[in-house]
Amino acid sequence: MENNDQTLVEHLTELRKVLIRSIVFFTFCFILCLVFINHLIPILANDYDLVMLGPLDVIRLYTGIAGSISLGISLPFIAFQAWLFIRPALNDKEAKISIMFIPGIICSFAIGLSFGLFIVFPTIYGFLMHLGESNFSMMITAREYFSFLLISTIPFGFLFEVPLLLVFLTNIGVVSPEMLKSVRKYAYVVLAVVSALITPPDFFSQILVLFPLIGLYELGLFLSKISYRKRLVMDAELNKG
Repeated sequence: MENNDQTLVEHLTELRKVLIRSIVFFTFCFILCLVFINHLIPILANDYDLVMLGPLDVIRLYTGIAGSISLGISLPFIAFQAWLFIRPALNDKEAKISIMFIPGIICSFAIGLSFGLFIVFPTIYGFLMHLGESNFSMMITAREYFSFLLISTIPFGFLFEVPLLLVFLTNIGVVSPEMLKSVRKYAYVVLAVVSALITPPDFFSQILVLFPLIGLYELGLFLSKISYRKRLVMDAELNKG
């Protein structure tokens, strides 16, 4: 009983260290983003005419943008800290597989953000602005613009990690390609719901987002097949040895 209590205390102590290091790193990135916020705003605004409705909106906007960017920058560090925390609970194979996936997670997150920033956001934003300008004089506040920008980009950073997640789960034996095939139609329904939640309520925007999400699932299924075959070969070799 005493050993269990000591182990629990050690885990909580390590978790506390992980949280403190992550918070400190995030805070440093947040302050850095605030220092350079005047250089970041013009890049993100992309020369659109935006207005502010009050002085407090400036503070909310600056802290919101700095916080979002800081979270994105901090994710690799936080992911590594999380791996260090769970490392003792993993065997050598699981630890090796998980650490190999961290660079892929970072790259897929960046690709997803880029997809949202350079393809989804300008396409949907331009479509909606053109739709509105046919009948109205459009005046967009900075708060609305950046809220829409964040909604159109950040979710894709996480959604683009779906293929890697499926491969990782295949490698550790949680799922198999056959299982992913059997739930494909349900996965499509979930993806359709996700696309409806992260896009404006128009058919064009939802289709623009849904097709890439389906493509990501199919890519994950394809990579899962490759990973599964490799795992079978490795297990066969180990059994022979």
